[in-house]
Amino acid sequence: MKQVFQLPPWAISTESTLYNKTGSWRNYRPVYRNRIPPCNNACPSGEKIQQYIDILNQEEGLYKAWKLLTQDNPFPAVCGRVCFHPCENSCNRSDYDEPINIHTIERFIGDIGLNEGFKWRLPRVNKKYKIAIIGAGPAGLSCAYHLRRRGYQSTIFEADNKLGGLLSQGIPSYRLPQDIVQAEIARIIKSDVKIHSNTAIGNEYDFDKLLKEYKTVFIAIGAHKEKKLGIPGAEHPSVIPALEFLYQLCAGKRVKIGQRVGIIGGGNSALDAARSVLRLGKKPIVIYRRTENEMPAILDEIQEAKEEQIEFVFLAAPERIIIRNNKIVSLECIKMKLGQADKTGRRQPIPIKGSDFKVGVDTIIPAIGEEVDTSFIPGSFLKVLDDTVSTNYEGVFAGGDAVTGPKTVVDAIGAGKKAAHLIHCYLRQVCLPVGASEKPVVFEDLNTAYFEHETRIPSGKLPLSSRLKTFAEVYQGYEKPQLKQECSRCFSCGVCNKCDNCFVFCPDMSVNKRAGKYEFDYDYCKGCGVCVLECPRNAIGLVQEER
Repeated sequence: MKQVFQLPPWAISTESTLYNKTGSWRNYRPVYRNRIPPCNNACPSGEKIQQYIDILNQEEGLYKAWKLLTQDNPFPAVCGRVCFHPCENSCNRSDYDEPINIHTIERFIGDIGLNEGFKWRLPRVNKKYKIAIIGAGPAGLSCAYHLRRRGYQSTIFEADNKLGGLLSQGIPSYRLPQDIVQAEIARIIKSDVKIHSNTAIGNEYDFDKLLKEYKTVFIAIGAHKEKKLGIPGAEHPSVIPALEFLYQLCAGKRVKIGQRVGIIGGGNSALDAARSVLRLGKKPIVIYRRTENEMPAILDEIQEAKEEQIEFVFLAAPERIIIRNNKIVSLECIKMKLGQADKTGRRQPIPIKGSDFKVGVDTIIPAIGEEVDTSFIPGSFLKVLDDTVSTNYEGVFAGGDAVTGPKTVVDAIGAGKKAAHLIHCYLRQVCLPVGASEKPVVFEDLNTAYFEHETRIPSGKLPLSSRLKTFAEVYQGYEKPQLKQECSRCFSCGVCNKCDNCFVFCPDMSVNKRAGKYEFDYDYCKGCGVCVLECPRNAIGLVQEER
């Protein structure tokens, strides 16, 4: 039988091979492309994190990095201290060794901006449109700032005599020093933003009157209405709501508490209260109805509280307050077990019958959540449309806690930025894109052969022995050598950082490098894809030729 050989497929030119200087057999060509780094994608205020770290790596100047950062967030020194940094949770470096210490880098940039007096270059004010903002918390101030960057002047109505909302009234100084808060707020106010403090809408100023006088209104009120504990004895004067307790502390006032203080809850306010009680020389006991794994507080704060040896009682819920001779002597609780997950994804706590027990306390600080008070709005009806900050009122927008309920500082800042964008669209009757939705670069997209394993550079920290009875700031930030070392760990996911791999590895020398930028010479490129494989950052892709 005659043997038949199967020949492999090969390229056959049916037309001229002079398509380019190496022939016409290339089917794909490489292209440079900037993709979305996961840190940028996770930031609620939309910071260009990879880009400002790259600026620091290229030593292009701290002002340039600060200017880029504050395009999106006017509170870098604040967020560098209190943000829950979802950027770090998304950092691809965490799958290799440890995530980049982004919040400490942001803090360094923010602090330098304050110390050096960095200022924004702002356009002239267009006074054609009158814009009102209700609330001078992070959402309202962020909106005012982003409007000012677009040339609009706004007027903020604040019920309190102090600006900043939670920043000024609810975060202890060991986490967030007030001089930092007030310096960043002052920079916004000095940019030509009008302020009416001690002006509560609905009392000193009618909401309907506001709508008549102003073209647009942004409702940026915080969640300051604390939920009631709702158990027998909760009306006792030694039951002090967490926000009230923290407000008094931030105002520099003495708060009368006993020796053993029970803090009920597992969020940031609960831990802020507990760690503050400790610094006042008292004994805090945190009582939480779920386990540590379900605590909504920032993980760093939980770890800090444990390091400070704060006592926790998990899987316990308060039932009644025991009072004798008009004094609190204990808190009666019931043990809980976890059942099925609820709509938040956390397992529901279920009481265990007959498991009652007492915790000896003489003061109780409930920190079980806050609500938004919209009673100043006629009918108390406010509906936010779709996934925007627009409402069912013509020309009225709402964002931050006013819409989502209690969330984080950076979420509020992002909401203010979004509101400013949509207010601009509304006033100009245009619809401007906010950026294309694109899948961020994941760890598997990277070529990690070119990266060394390196330990994350921690922030400086006040020793435990020095901080238990003082409200001095715990974290001390970076010095410049630490900043440089930590920035150098960044993968620069999806974005070319001029590493020269494509230039060095191209077998046909078809990568040209001019003024620090690369471009392909397609006359000589054969589309082999070596540059794509050797790019550590997934910043080069292949596209099919069209002929």
